[in-house]
Amino acid sequence: MKKIEAIIRRTKFEEVKEALLEADIEWFSYTDVRGVGKARKERIYRGIIYSTDIIERIMLTIVVRTKNAQKTIDAILASARTGEVGDGRIFVSEVLDTYSIRTGEKGDRTLFIAEEEK
Repeated sequence: MKKIEAIIRRTKFEEVKEALLEADIEWFSYTDVRGVGKARKERIYRGIIYSTDIIERIMLTIVVRTKNAQKTIDAILASARTGEVGDGRIFVSEVLDTYSIRTGEKGDRTLFIAEEEK
């Protein structure tokens, strides 16, 4: 199994979500995150100075079977890319095991909803 963490622009979230659903990724979590980038400029809007070194993004966390990892990555790349600096990053790592808290099941079987529950 693979854990895919993607940091994307907030403005691209809906597009990425739709791309993941089209790729049959039915479940993922996301959180609002902040990071520090290379830009160190200040911008003035209506007399108020705003720092641009803090970047607001969304981080997606997705655990998939190894066979679905590349299509998940491809969906994120295609839908999150603007071609400009700051499009984000994707991190992929190994997942040793998963457990269903409700059923106690173990392994990649816990990554999808059982047929009788759909």
